[in-house]
Amino acid sequence: MVDLDWKAKMVSSDIPNKSPKLSNKLQVSIPTPFRFSNISSPLSTSASASSAYDYYLRLPELRKLWETKEFPAWQNERVLKPALHALEITFRFISIVLSDPRSYSNRREWKRRLESLTTSQIELIAMLCEDENEDKTAAGTGPIFDLTSSNGVLARESSSTEVWKLHGETTVVSRTSKDSLLPRLATWQKSEDAAQKILYTIECEMRRCPYTLGLGEPNLSGKPSLDYDAVCKPNDLHALKRSPYDHCIENHENATLFTTHQILESWIQTAKQVLKRIASRIDAEIFETAASDCYLMERIWKLLAEIEDLHLLMDPDDFLHLKSQLLIKPVNETEAFCFRSKGLVEITKMSKELKHKVPFILGVEVDPKGGPRIQEAAMRLYSEKQESNKVFLVQALQAIEGALKRFFYGYKQVLVVVMGSLEAKGNRVVAGSGSGSVDSLSQVFLEPTYFPSLDAAKTYLGEIWNHELGGSGLARWKK
Repeated sequence: MVDLDWKAKMVSSDIPNKSPKLSNKLQVSIPTPFRFSNISSPLSTSASASSAYDYYLRLPELRKLWETKEFPAWQNERVLKPALHALEITFRFISIVLSDPRSYSNRREWKRRLESLTTSQIELIAMLCEDENEDKTAAGTGPIFDLTSSNGVLARESSSTEVWKLHGETTVVSRTSKDSLLPRLATWQKSEDAAQKILYTIECEMRRCPYTLGLGEPNLSGKPSLDYDAVCKPNDLHALKRSPYDHCIENHENATLFTTHQILESWIQTAKQVLKRIASRIDAEIFETAASDCYLMERIWKLLAEIEDLHLLMDPDDFLHLKSQLLIKPVNETEAFCFRSKGLVEITKMSKELKHKVPFILGVEVDPKGGPRIQEAAMRLYSEKQESNKVFLVQALQAIEGALKRFFYGYKQVLVVVMGSLEAKGNRVVAGSGSGSVDSLSQVFLEPTYFPSLDAAKTYLGEIWNHELGGSGLARWKK
């Protein structure tokens, strides 16, 4: 058994840079955190740069679409609507790529990447819809069409709906959006295969959801269909498909850059709503559902990285020409381009602030003297295995941290490839007087863990097990 008499074996956290003793023989070395100097908060940029970014992407108009509450009883609307917007913009992106007249465009890889991106988005949308099954107060509140009771009789104007029979008397209804671009892509020779793949992906991913999307997928389960046009409003969304500089910039990468970042910002808006929901569910002690939301948030961070990777397919010369045309340049030597997105800065801060929920989850208060009270509670939680929902949650919180730091590390690599290391400021680490001085982007993924007590608890538990087994476990593996 693991020795749980920790108080006699632990050193207070207010004694830095020493190796705490768990017993007379067991010692654990705690690494010294990397220290930053002469760097302001990494999550900051100039107001003028942020305003220019918002104006270029027409974000004020997009936010009006995201934040308009059309269905007051539907709690999932503000979470799901921007995700559907991102999906619909991706359909437009497929059309842009396949219509590219440039002979040197890598259309084959673009098509593959956008198919993969669409699949990732549909998976996340399905997860958002599944949540309505678990939340009894949200069930049945969304705008849906349930045509299974029509016995195949349709109104004259319902030309967007198909009905056929399966297995005798079973009625199957497939509804197709009138305004979405996906049904049009399915009729275009260049995009027909991609559109069919997307429709079958929707069919598969939405099987556990209370309804399907109504984009023309077969709907073999005969589920109700979401009123996609009423929720997404594709016509209003596609009215924002041109940047304010289209009339004066003749560069095809302008459309790809503009569309990529509209997709990115739409998912950032969904991430913001998910993070708010995580905090409220933790406060309400709905820990298992909060853990599911945390893993959803982890996957959103991974999706944001996948979206940023699209920059790697842009033509280098055309992109750098566009960069000069748009006057994209750092305001200072340590500024990261991504922090011009106020939404990205906000969800980064919100993700980091989840660390303050740990004491509440563990049912303890922070020791004002800096003692290891939270660490002890975490060790008990891990070893006693009595509250698995809390274990799920604290593990998921650390998963968010890992995904967040991977996003910013990956973004640094994208900048270096797309713009060059000197312009991106991504490779610059200057040593000085025994401490590190780095650019603001590197500072985000090099900073210490957001959850030091959970980290220390696992470190001590691991060392206790190693001490208890005394190497016998390794000997058994060797045999």
